Amino acid sequence: MNTNNRAASPLAPEWLAVPADLNALHQPLWAGDVDRNDDGELAIDGIPVSELQRQYGTPLFVMSEGDFRARARAFSDAFNNAFADICGGVDVYYAGKSFLCSSVVRWVEEEGLRLDTASGGELAVAARAGIPGADVALHGNNKSDGEIHRALDMKLGRIVVDSLDELQRVAKIAEGRGEQAKVMLRLTPGVHAHTHEFIATAHEDQKFGLSMAADSTDQAGLSAAEEAVAAATGYAGIELLGLHCHIGSQIFEPDGFAVAAEKLLRFLAAMQEKYSIVLPELDLGGGYGIAYTPVDTPRPAAEIAEAMAAVVRSTCADLGITSPRISIEPGRAIVGSTTFTLYEVGTLKTVRVDADTTATAGNQPENVTYPRRYVSVDGGMSDNARPVLYDADYSAILASRTSTAAPELSRVVGKHCESGDIVVRDVYLPEDVAAGDLLAVPGTGAYCWALSSNYNYLARPGVVAVRDGSARLIVRGETEEDLLNRDMGV
Repeated sequence: MNTNNRAASPLAPEWLAVPADLNALHQPLWAGDVDRNDDGELAIDGIPVSELQRQYGTPLFVMSEGDFRARARAFSDAFNNAFADICGGVDVYYAGKSFLCSSVVRWVEEEGLRLDTASGGELAVAARAGIPGADVALHGNNKSDGEIHRALDMKLGRIVVDSLDELQRVAKIAEGRGEQAKVMLRLTPGVHAHTHEFIATAHEDQKFGLSMAADSTDQAGLSAAEEAVAAATGYAGIELLGLHCHIGSQIFEPDGFAVAAEKLLRFLAAMQEKYSIVLPELDLGGGYGIAYTPVDTPRPAAEIAEAMAAVVRSTCADLGITSPRISIEPGRAIVGSTTFTLYEVGTLKTVRVDADTTATAGNQPENVTYPRRYVSVDGGMSDNARPVLYDADYSAILASRTSTAAPELSRVVGKHCESGDIVVRDVYLPEDVAAGDLLAVPGTGAYCWALSSNYNYLARPGVVAVRDGSARLIVRGETEEDLLNRDMGV
């Protein structure tokens, strides 16, 4: 065990503590079957990372299938139990945008969940995997006519309509086919979520959803949300199932979910009374956070479920209405912590930096610089764009061995031609980390592979799933030949 008592670097953010043991895993960041083996090497379900590198190379996304299934069951069980006396249970839609491939669709179906998609490509994955269309939803703020036709061809259980214009187009296409589209209306309840601005999706000034504000249309006294309800009741091609909202992503506090649920239930009750209709479904979205660093404290699924059930129960009783069927859409909270990214260390360098003494505890002497070590790895923003997009923080650990060396403040960076190509902005790693070592970055199951790119013509990494001591590719890593095959020549 590393018992080094070195003081925190003045360059480190206040939340980052010097670990008492650089070799220990902070378990909330990892899948349940990840640990160090007797040789001190990181292993998943008994398979050491060196073996995974030998077979599949690096960078590599390493996913625990068992952990994914367990988290999916935990959400399903928790919400079904919490809502059993209200609406008989909950429909859990796995948010495919977080990470999707055919194997994941199969796991989702086998664990009794449904699937939320956001594009024609994601629908194609769903169709290839063979999940029934009735168990699939289609989101998106700008669905093409082709995507709407595909949704109707697949007989999707719901199309989540995002605007008045889109409602009209879905109705026209469905009527032209002599069919009815099953539709949910996505509303923006104006709830402030404590998250990054770009992933908070329930405020008015953004591209998603129908505003619930009374002045959001040209019709006096009608919100865009109510105008959509009124219009939907008049379209022969629309079967209006209910309402939907999504307040953001990576949210830890339950307050926003509770406020959104109450607002939508009150709106639903008003619409049912005013237009003499029944809206049988209400989707409260997702956005439940996960741990990316040791200071993150995500809520257990049962705690979230019970808090939301209490609000639905009391609000429905207050309104004197029967609760609609509730659905939710956890994606990140299911897949995020199931996966770590494995990298090989390349070049290292240390720079001297002036500390921002106003942001650090204590009085630092003037005109003193402090070391920050840059640890370059063989991937970067092409396999994890979240740090550059959202200033997202991650953790990292020396994976190929243990070390008794002292901790050194480090910045894990990629190999791209961008100064913002940062994988982990601040982390304490052993001083003796060297070229050829393996690093593991946990919590990369959601929105990492899904946002990956070929910037600088790097091939996107593969994804390996591990279960019962066996590893298999579920997404093949690209090759240079794959990239060149799309180049049509001169």
